Amino acid sequence: MLKFLKKYWFFGLLAPLFMCGEVAMDLIQPRMMRVIVDEGVLGLSNNNIGDLNLIITTGSKMIGIVIMGGVTGVLSGVFANMFSQNWGNEIRKACFKRVMEFSFEQTDKFSTGSLVTRITNDVTQVQNLATQAVRGFVRTSLLFFGGIFCVASLDLKFGTVLACSLPFVVIGVLYFIIKAMPYFDTLQKKLDKVNSVVQENVAGARVVKAYVKEGYEEKRFGKANNELVDTQLRVLKMFAYMTPLANIVLNIVMVIIIKVGAIDVENGITTPGSVMAAITYLSQIMHSVMMLAMIFQTVSRGKASADRLNEILNTEPVIKDGNFEGDTGVKGKIEFRNVSFAYPQGNGELVLDNINLTINPGETLGILGATGSGKSSLVNLIPRFYDATEGEVLVDNVNVKDYRLSDLRDKISSALQKSELFNTTIKENIIWGKADASDDEIKKASDNAQASEFIESKSEGFDTMVAEKGMSLSGGQKQRIAISRALLKKTEILIFDDTTSALDLKTEAKLYKALKKDYGSMTKIIIAQRIASVKGADRIAIIDNGKIAACDTHERLLAANEIYQDIYNTQLKGGGEINE
Repeated sequence: MLKFLKKYWFFGLLAPLFMCGEVAMDLIQPRMMRVIVDEGVLGLSNNNIGDLNLIITTGSKMIGIVIMGGVTGVLSGVFANMFSQNWGNEIRKACFKRVMEFSFEQTDKFSTGSLVTRITNDVTQVQNLATQAVRGFVRTSLLFFGGIFCVASLDLKFGTVLACSLPFVVIGVLYFIIKAMPYFDTLQKKLDKVNSVVQENVAGARVVKAYVKEGYEEKRFGKANNELVDTQLRVLKMFAYMTPLANIVLNIVMVIIIKVGAIDVENGITTPGSVMAAITYLSQIMHSVMMLAMIFQTVSRGKASADRLNEILNTEPVIKDGNFEGDTGVKGKIEFRNVSFAYPQGNGELVLDNINLTINPGETLGILGATGSGKSSLVNLIPRFYDATEGEVLVDNVNVKDYRLSDLRDKISSALQKSELFNTTIKENIIWGKADASDDEIKKASDNAQASEFIESKSEGFDTMVAEKGMSLSGGQKQRIAISRALLKKTEILIFDDTTSALDLKTEAKLYKALKKDYGSMTKIIIAQRIASVKGADRIAIIDNGKIAACDTHERLLAANEIYQDIYNTQLKGGGEINE
């Protein structure tokens, strides 16, 4: 992540420089107060006669120094925040970009809740770390060491007392910090769990309510939240012990210095002003020690978060671009050669086993099979959502691994099993297929997807807002918007992954009629559960337990394939005709 600092090094340099100015003003003031007490009030060098002019003059200088310290402190804060916020902005964007490059298997590995936590909360912790590094740590260190030097320069005895006590404070602070450090990574993981539960329940709110599981989910969230709070409390308790213990030691030191100072004043070795200055410096040192403890807490938590962010940034995408950029002269040909596939996060069991299949340009292939037979897994290999475990997948006679991902996916339009819609207008959801599409193109795609009728019936038409995840639309409406998006893209290959399951047979038949008329040159793959959805395809592939059991026309399969006959008879319940 340090490479992102290069653009903002100037802010990172100015922040500590101005902080040095603020601390210098703080360290000067006790000495000026000593002058006011010893000379302005007590008049020790003037036969014990005070000097009002000296008090006014020195007091005015102190006010000026306070103003200067305030200005430098404000500037230090401004530059520190510009440094940390800009750095965090770069990290957040880089992490999001990397997440967008992840394959499905990598996203599943991290989990959605964890990725949300890392890109939000973990980046905030790293920003806090950066702020403390260029501002808090500089201030604390200068106050600590500068205060010790100033105390020792006032009276060597004061410095000796302080030197004897500081090791106890420092050792105590380090002890608590070392004890707390392991908890910070655990704390972020507990936060991951909380975010995951929230994300799942917001996304699945309808299922939760349908099964009256609000109470169960509240308990699940409560458990995750309690674990987060318990971990946080362990850390806070440790630092709650540390602060008063350090205060006790430093207050004892203050009492000793007052006692030693009183004796020295009585013996004429030092002055009351020097004792007052020493007490002020001691207060600054005490404050710096307390700040140091908080800074180390921020640093420890920031480091844990930085490690989690680096885990994202250092994770290379499993699926990478190839180098092929040419044109084969073929448009829409797909070929599976001895393809086998097992999910990376699974137990190694093959989902697809030795698939050999060629889909010719412009051909419409229907795919039928039982749930879990491998239908979606097969088509997911074409745009490289996953890579085949064995064998080759070719598009236009080129291995999909050789394409640049953007070039490969530009050849393919997909309407997936789950219709993903975004919280924006219907029009914006459709033009994901083609950002520069004209209104006529959008209307035509919607007409062919049989979506125009319900869209235009809404008061705002295509400008109607869609709720998050399309919750304001029915299942069939969401599917038709997703189909409109895919048709608008106008690619070589069109994949429908059970995309018409929520459509009635009449609407579905109109859709496929429009596909034949206006998209005849596209290679079309239609995964479906109903024979009615694929009956008109050029060929129908039957997938059974990860293997292609048969691939032929509707008529030939109906005449010769037992699996197809069983599906046909089950759906017809022994008779009737499937509507086109």
